Amino acid sequence: MARRKGGTASAVMTGLALCAAMALVSGCEGLDAGDTAGTDGSSPESGAAAPAADGHAVSPLQNPDGVKPGLAPVTSETDEATARKLIETVRTKGRGPKTGYDRDEFGYAWMDTAEGVPLSRNGCDTRNDLLQRDGRDVRFRSGSDCVVVSMTLNDPYTGTVIQWRKQKATEVQIDHVVPLSYSWQMGSARWSETKREQLANDPLNLIPAEGRANSSKGDSGPASWLPPNKRIRCAYVIRFAQVAVKYDLPVTAPDRQIMLRQCGA
Repeated sequence: MARRKGGTASAVMTGLALCAAMALVSGCEGLDAGDTAGTDGSSPESGAAAPAADGHAVSPLQNPDGVKPGLAPVTSETDEATARKLIETVRTKGRGPKTGYDRDEFGYAWMDTAEGVPLSRNGCDTRNDLLQRDGRDVRFRSGSDCVVVSMTLNDPYTGTVIQWRKQKATEVQIDHVVPLSYSWQMGSARWSETKREQLANDPLNLIPAEGRANSSKGDSGPASWLPPNKRIRCAYVIRFAQVAVKYDLPVTAPDRQIMLRQCGA
């Protein structure tokens, strides 16, 4: 991983729900924000066909805190079974109204001061932390070891390689896997401000992705949107479930059903 100011801060992850998720997996927002991801599978002009696995991405089952890069495909029957057990622990409920939702309810975008999540308070904002985590051949602004100005991204959502430059910043956006608006409708409207800031800045819930794909997601759950790259759909719903379990956040029954199907149910 590229060097960052202050190093990587390890967060202490607590709570019964998190313990349950860890037990299951350890064995084996702005235009460039990510309350939004894609359905048409299109890639930016700088995109090219990517290999199925770049050797950089990590399976979510081996990355329960989200500090490692990407979403490697989950293909073995054993891992799919582990994934289904995790997904089955996620509670379900109906989706509530969006009344009162505002991105600012989750703190200002890409704050470095969210409490209790990895990479916080390291002197580098969340967006740049994520670009460093998932990018390769990362280059920084002159005089900075934080602000990324170029990198190569193997985008898991579209299966393309993006040669990203800051001059065209929106070619890569940061997706909230569990969209903030979705979380609001499923219960985060009643959370403390601190917990909402955690969800918005937790690397477990954040994936750099091709901008147009990211923008097509909106606040969809898995029943309405899945990554165009079918190879990583099981990995994507595992990550969705990991976030839901960590934050004790329910999903809709159709969402959970579709999540199970992506992992062989």
